[in-house]
Amino acid sequence: MSNTPPFIRIHPADNVVIARKQLLGGTHLAGENMVVVGLVPPGHKVATRAIAQGEAVRRYNQIIGVATQDIAAGQHVHTQNLRFSDFERDYQVSQGAQPTEFDPVPATFQGIVRADGRVATRNYIGILTSVNCSATVARAIADHFRRDVRPEALAAYPNVDGVVALTHGAGCAMGSEGEPMQVLRRTLGGYARHANFAALLIVGLGCETNQISGVVADQGLHEGPHLHTYNIQETGGTRKAVERGIALVEGMLADANQVQREPVSASHLTVGLQCGGSDGYSGLSANPALGAAVDRLVRHGGTAILSETPEIYGGEHLLTRRAVSPEVSDKLLARIRWWEDYTTRNQGEMDNNPSAGNKAGGLTTILEKSLGAIAKSGTTNLVDVYEYAEPVVARGLVFMDTPGYDPVSATGQVAGGANLIVFTTGRGSAYGCAPSPSLKLATNSALWARQEDDMDLNCGAIIDGELSIDEMGERIFRHMLATASGEATKSERHGYGQNEFVPWQLGAVM
Repeated sequence: MSNTPPFIRIHPADNVVIARKQLLGGTHLAGENMVVVGLVPPGHKVATRAIAQGEAVRRYNQIIGVATQDIAAGQHVHTQNLRFSDFERDYQVSQGAQPTEFDPVPATFQGIVRADGRVATRNYIGILTSVNCSATVARAIADHFRRDVRPEALAAYPNVDGVVALTHGAGCAMGSEGEPMQVLRRTLGGYARHANFAALLIVGLGCETNQISGVVADQGLHEGPHLHTYNIQETGGTRKAVERGIALVEGMLADANQVQREPVSASHLTVGLQCGGSDGYSGLSANPALGAAVDRLVRHGGTAILSETPEIYGGEHLLTRRAVSPEVSDKLLARIRWWEDYTTRNQGEMDNNPSAGNKAGGLTTILEKSLGAIAKSGTTNLVDVYEYAEPVVARGLVFMDTPGYDPVSATGQVAGGANLIVFTTGRGSAYGCAPSPSLKLATNSALWARQEDDMDLNCGAIIDGELSIDEMGERIFRHMLATASGEATKSERHGYGQNEFVPWQLGAVM
């Protein structure tokens, strides 16, 4: 750290630089020919020249907003003098798309191959609910098999990663048809079909709008040895429903335990990309390093899912340039227009993002946040765009339309088939996502030192000048393969995953 400059210049055309550490007033920034005015926190922006009121502020050589007052060289640039401002994007559709150069020797990981050819990274028995009213029963069934409470319950089944109940707050007080119900059922169906579940129960109450029979028929599910459904009312109440669920799980454990890992191509890896609790370093370290790992994954035939539509807003032109066709670009822009309408009719604005924590970490506008978030996607072509929880069938980099709220977004990705989540954070998000493991990447070394129990890799080494983005990208890619092979993540060791199942609730609650 002592040999590295106290600031980071991202692009020669930028009129701000980023503080690598806390900058004190009077600090001379060598090479920028200016002196810092006042205190600038780490990860925050410093003006490198005078910026007039109304003038665009540029980071990554992209507009991140306009100055609300005259800013002198050396001043802290943040919420007190910078605001969101819409601008005309140059979409340059498909002009940046390039043929993908695939690695002639695909990487491998130790996966679990199901009888139908799907490949799993974990081996769970799951319990889904049709409605919030059956959540207590589902959790009671899963609790019976908790290794930290009753280790004897799964002692004979070492190849079963656990029994998890994924409950939610919807399923009734909603229309029986329409988009809200379609999204909920699509999400439940995606989890029911997920390769990381060896077997599944779906538990309902009985009188809810989201009838189990409707979920099964709508999603093309088939009851049998690996899928059982029932409801509380027909079973005779809570106690009998819990007992029935425990008995059904006990009957599925022996078969679920009959798995073994074997080498499989990295093309079977589908990774959901997430960032939460972002800071001013996210777009400089963890996100571009994850992008470098994504480029490697795509070259080895795998799939990466970029999401969080409100957090690419203002930077979507960087993705349309990489779209493989105008049709893919149009699908992405259609989702952007949907979000503009959605926020308007709910009396919100797209620039309500960033959060208080994002701002404390140095991010001022949604434009700035989006540009850093898009860095997670790497540099390969955008091959398709999916709606929330749709099954992802394309190989390569794809986009899924989701909210920016991490649990909701990742739930959609897993429903779409993600068998691994990689989550970058600068403020210290604590997160897990059963049945898919979640790797967490720290953007800075201060976070790593403070919250190492929750972080899997420290990308702060990039900020500290110890590793390049590409070197860290290689480390992340290797860690992804190890995690997919069964190596436990920090969040898995802490027991995260069940409470983070949060399907996107659309429409009125009636």
